Amino acid sequence: MVAAGDEVMHRQLKDAVYAQVLEKILDGTLPAGYALREGELAARFGVSKTPLRDALARLQADGLVSIPPYRSAVVVGYSQQDLREIYEVRELLEGACAREAALTINTDDLAELSKLMRDSAACIAAGEVLEGREEGLAALIDRFDVIMYAQCRNQRINEMVANIRNHIQRIGRLTTRIPGRMVKSVREHQAIYEAIVQRDGAAAETAMRRHILSVMADQLVNIAGAAGLSAAPSTAGPADERAGI
Repeated sequence: MVAAGDEVMHRQLKDAVYAQVLEKILDGTLPAGYALREGELAARFGVSKTPLRDALARLQADGLVSIPPYRSAVVVGYSQQDLREIYEVRELLEGACAREAALTINTDDLAELSKLMRDSAACIAAGEVLEGREEGLAALIDRFDVIMYAQCRNQRINEMVANIRNHIQRIGRLTTRIPGRMVKSVREHQAIYEAIVQRDGAAAETAMRRHILSVMADQLVNIAGAAGLSAAPSTAGPADERAGI
């Protein structure tokens, strides 16, 4: 019989391995198309194959890994149809979050949104992102979205947002290199912020949905010529990543 303490340690190990592999997929270290060979990964993370197999099964359930029969697991990519579907879901969910934020946000969170927008504007001059400020600006926009998500009181919406959050992070990485995209995102987030300040839920939802559709349109135009992305799935390559750009 396995002792309760051993079970806890085994579960913690499995969770730790899952978190490590997930992080490497999200940050692009393990790019789409990468073969996840058990021996190599076990050596990299210093674990046995058992917790690693559990992690890969969980990542397959998350839609981030494919495990073909009798072959190594592979990090999946996104087809153009995948992108459309994910952004359609984002439009609905994040629009609802923006509406809720306008109606329920507290003073402290609103003050933080205000500072984030000021700091974002400071990263731009003459219609372009200042050199060396790209990563910082992406982090500011990401933080804005996280605060907005936190305002939603609908648990089912929160669960659905959490379900696609990893995909948002991976896909969002593609947007930071699209010329002019981050400047447009700052302008669009300013419109969302102003609607929230006015406590106008309908305007906040409209502004957010307009932003999501704008990002999707830019991505679909961009990926046609981007290395590693085509109409076929599982061919995406690594790039800089931020959520919700």
